[in-house]
Amino acid sequence: QVQLQESGPGLVKPSQTLSLTCTVSGGSMTTSYSRWSWIRQPPGKGLEWMGAITNDYSTYYSPSLKSRTSISRVLTKNQFSLQLSSVTPEDTAVYYCARGLLSGSLYAFDSWGQGTQVTVSS
Repeated sequence: QVQLQESGPGLVKPSQTLSLTCTVSGGSMTTSYSRWSWIRQPPGKGLEWMGAITNDYSTYYSPSLKSRTSISRVLTKNQFSLQLSSVTPEDTAVYYCARGLLSGSLYAFDSWGQGTQVTVSS
């Protein structure tokens, strides 16, 4: 059973860069046809997919966040990270990491972290 755990600061100042790490246990990030995503949920709003990194290190980003988002993997650890630059209070949200596996022609999320609250405020 794959488990994911988000970690990082819970408070970020406006204009700074938000940095989060997701630690994967019970499974490998090299699993074929896997995508490792960051997803967020602002207060009172729905889930927003931010981007993903695949088992072969390809990256995909939401068009609306692409200019501010970077997702990478830590080569020596079973971890991947999120960096979101130039944050504003509108980036306040619960941030989740999740694993997607190819099912037919689509990727389905089968494992999620518990989520971590990030507040952008001075």
